[in-house]
Amino acid sequence: MKKVLLLLANGFEAVEASVFTDVMGWNKLEGDGTTDLVTVGLRDKIKCTWNFTVIPEMHISDVNIDEFDALAIPGGYEEAGFYEEAFSRDFLNLIREFDKAGKIIASICVAALPIGKSGVLTNRNATTYNLGDGKRQKQLSELGANVLANKPIVIDKNIITSYNPSTAFEVAFKLLEMLTSKENCNKVKKLMGF
Repeated sequence: MKKVLLLLANGFEAVEASVFTDVMGWNKLEGDGTTDLVTVGLRDKIKCTWNFTVIPEMHISDVNIDEFDALAIPGGYEEAGFYEEAFSRDFLNLIREFDKAGKIIASICVAALPIGKSGVLTNRNATTYNLGDGKRQKQLSELGANVLANKPIVIDKNIITSYNPSTAFEVAFKLLEMLTSKENCNKVKKLMGF
């Protein structure tokens, strides 16, 4: 069984988290049956950007990365407090541990920023939120990443980054493909209507 740790910070975007739960869930029931997903947070209850509340299955302090094959991180809104937890020591350390072990790290939109802040994107290709004034891509660049501004999804070794919420399903499918196979991923995509 391939286990994905879905790391949630307060203020995350629900749609960006749900693609991981749905794609891995569809694979578990309709695909090759080899994926499982565990939600993890820094608190007992986490509010997403638009006040949807989630109760994570596990606290970050109880995580043993040896039990997981991949890390998935949805982005969120600064106004909802996303960066307070996403830039916390525990959040950043977990990212470093996954990267050090060479495990897949999949992120959507501004979730690339805590990956960058952890230091693991230094001199590596990545992207993040691309609309508006370019503030987030500049911020990622200042954290040491080589930002590919016009590329929707960037994969550099074990790390997947993307440039806005519209890429969410594509990132989740890429993660599934990397964990299983292209053939299995295409089967799940077809069953989901893609």
